[in-house]
Amino acid sequence: MKRPLLIGAIVCLALTVALAPLAGCAPKPKAEPTKVLKVGMMTPTTGAAAEKGRVMGHANLDAIQYINSERGGVEGHPIEVLWLDSAYDAAKVVTIVKRFMDEGCLLFTTASSKEMSAAMEIANEAGFPGIACFSSPVLYRPPKHIYGQTPDYGDDALAFANFYLKNIWKGKAGRPKFALHLLNNPTGYGARDAFRAKADELGIEIVSIDEHAATTTSEIESLTRIKAKKPDVLFISSTPAPTAVIIKNAYELGMYPGITIGCAHASFTKALIDIAGAKIVEGVYGTFPTVLWGEDVPGMAKMTEYCKKLHPEDYGNMDYITSWAQSLIVAEILRLAVKNAGYDALAKGNPESWKIVETQGFHKLKNYDVEGLQGPVSYTPGDNRLTKYNRIYQIVNGQIANPSKWVEAPLVEYEKYEWFGK
Repeated sequence: MKRPLLIGAIVCLALTVALAPLAGCAPKPKAEPTKVLKVGMMTPTTGAAAEKGRVMGHANLDAIQYINSERGGVEGHPIEVLWLDSAYDAAKVVTIVKRFMDEGCLLFTTASSKEMSAAMEIANEAGFPGIACFSSPVLYRPPKHIYGQTPDYGDDALAFANFYLKNIWKGKAGRPKFALHLLNNPTGYGARDAFRAKADELGIEIVSIDEHAATTTSEIESLTRIKAKKPDVLFISSTPAPTAVIIKNAYELGMYPGITIGCAHASFTKALIDIAGAKIVEGVYGTFPTVLWGEDVPGMAKMTEYCKKLHPEDYGNMDYITSWAQSLIVAEILRLAVKNAGYDALAKGNPESWKIVETQGFHKLKNYDVEGLQGPVSYTPGDNRLTKYNRIYQIVNGQIANPSKWVEAPLVEYEKYEWFGK
């Protein structure tokens, strides 16, 4: 089967796939090519977060190809994707979102919290619903028209802190000392805000907060200051490349092994191991909101088939799982909207259509299991996190392993803190 798209260095394309069902399968609704459901998707396929964005863009589009070719689209309507590369650039994001709205998209997705933080003002003003794959509390506290696919970076921070207290600190005298190393955008600020809100309640001491850029090449200076404070934990909320720099520098300074290192989920993928080297990151902990590759869940076989067929270089990278799951969630939202309101109510792709997608799609989500690839998806009034479940993992012998049980993240109403968003 020939794939109907080519991705170049800088690409802008519309994807529509409407293929016949596989022979021998149960009949699927016949897709009507003229009655498409159009969505906008952006990923940072080039730029400072390209090690994540390339993989996530592949997965988004591979999953849409699967949905259209093997499932007959959504209620017989193919999903048409307007996919654009944000280059991890805030100015480009705003232009992209305007184009999504102008071209009749029913909703839009981003890979990163940085992209969505740039998109949210214009999207919220217009009532244009969006889903961030990786999210930060500032995107939806208070809740408006932006939704988080997975637990946010604040949830990551609190999940790891609780795991550390229970499984590593184990009731030792005093308060464990945490040093935070944070990307200088919502990826880092979400973790910062969580610790700011809950550190005293948890019984931990924050001894330092340092920021870094996505393009950093050395953090020796900041880590030397941190080392002098003798932390028990270094918590990093960033993307893979800068996280690799930080951990390598900590290794060079003799801080690690020694202290415990925990990572929020944006960095905790195969790319971190590949960039830093397996020896350097051995034993590092991290959160992640999906299952591992190869786990026995309903959606694993089909996702693996498409990944190995279309982008074999991405196999083993858990970022692929997040974005494949994102496309499945998009399809479920559209299915609910079509079922509850009918295709004609969505056909114009205008503000009235957006409202219907939100109220009859997003808001009707209830325990959608995403084929077991991540926690179940539901909408809860007042909480725009569609999934509340996380896992803690550890790097062992060069692999992400040792998954914890699923951890449910409680709602934190950050907007009630006077410092939030300032």
